[in-house]
Amino acid sequence: MTDLTTLLEVGGPVAALGGGAAYTRAKHPGVYWSAVGLPISTARLLSSYGSVMEACGLTVTPSRLRVLAVKATSRGEIRPVPPRRGIIRPTTTGLRLRLRLAPGQEPADVAASAERLRHAWGVHAVYVTTVKPGVVDLRLVGYDVLRQVRMPRKAVGGFLKVPVALREDATPFVRDYRVVPHGLSLGATLSGKSMYLRHLVAGLAPQPVALVGIDCKRGVELAPFASRLSALVTDPEQAAELLPVLIKEMEDRYDLIKARQRIAPGTPNEEITSDIWGLPEQERPVPVVLFVDEVAELFLVATRKEEERRDEMVTQLIRLAQLGRAAGIYLEVCGQRFGAELGKGATMLRAQLTGRVCHRVNDEASAKMALGDIAPEAVSAACAIPAERPGLAVAGDTSGGWSRVRTPYLSLSDAAETCRASAHMVPDLPALEPFRPSAPAQPVESPAAPVVQPRPVTG
Repeated sequence: MTDLTTLLEVGGPVAALGGGAAYTRAKHPGVYWSAVGLPISTARLLSSYGSVMEACGLTVTPSRLRVLAVKATSRGEIRPVPPRRGIIRPTTTGLRLRLRLAPGQEPADVAASAERLRHAWGVHAVYVTTVKPGVVDLRLVGYDVLRQVRMPRKAVGGFLKVPVALREDATPFVRDYRVVPHGLSLGATLSGKSMYLRHLVAGLAPQPVALVGIDCKRGVELAPFASRLSALVTDPEQAAELLPVLIKEMEDRYDLIKARQRIAPGTPNEEITSDIWGLPEQERPVPVVLFVDEVAELFLVATRKEEERRDEMVTQLIRLAQLGRAAGIYLEVCGQRFGAELGKGATMLRAQLTGRVCHRVNDEASAKMALGDIAPEAVSAACAIPAERPGLAVAGDTSGGWSRVRTPYLSLSDAAETCRASAHMVPDLPALEPFRPSAPAQPVESPAAPVVQPRPVTG
């Protein structure tokens, strides 16, 4: 009886501790990693580094000088040499480790063994990046950071830079319009495409940028941000009037650049420019970001007259995509599908959109539309996105690189409030004034009205 009582007294706290650890791991994985996972994985790495590298085939035969030194100082066994390990740097989501490769090794050898290293050291994933020839950076992620998205505190943007999502290796995914001027975002209904667009608008709102919207869903996506928009049209008829104005604005900016290029003798090289970023700051036009939501609505036609209007709009969008970058005009195109079946010019426009983000889609053909021409191996990853993880997407660009990303939750009211607080940042563009939307009035909350809470983007 005494032994049973002692067992119960000891087992109770142990069970409570185990249950608390399981709860923390499920609900607060970051806390669990810092308290439990980090010390355990660090101990595993330190104690098994050499044997794991040898088992993964990441060791080489020691040099003759090393063999002679071992024979002269001891009679120990001469073992293969693993890559030289740097200092282990813990992070809030995992570990970082720098390796200096042994002669004859390449980064692809380490990347091929990433899955083995993950199991050996008990982490969620291992990612390998090249720092410089002969040196790679190993990023060990302790848990699934895309299940509950928390953007890093250091994820700060900049001018025309918006940290819009989190990558699967726990680094921020930054939408940089100076590097990737035009982008395409595809996704089915409830895939998180609107949340991605919301982050872009809220991130650009405090910046000296003109925001223009074409929202063919009658304005339901972009109308809440009307206080910050320089122009907003909500149907194809209005879009057909807005696009020629943007083309004229682009041509005027090219005229300004050409006027600056009348190079006089003795002009410093830094004053010679081929785009607006080379102009003096006092002469430089404000950048324009054009958001096109539900782009397919611009392509769908029912009559011959609408077909002529469609062809004209598509031609204007292609011109903006081809020539707008130097004039400081950038495109962000969103839709559910974007293929040749939309009509003439669709694939030509898509080819100009460098950045690609593919959310959950309903068929493989839609994923191929977004990623098939730049990263074919990413198509299967896009098709495997589950419906219960809205905001999860595959991001790639024309360099062929791609990664899984997930957008954190941002309520519509918070994004709209950011736009209202930044209403004074709307630049003076007289050409767009006829399309300037009127800011919506503040809604009056009724205590009897039910409040529908949006579903947060968590796993």
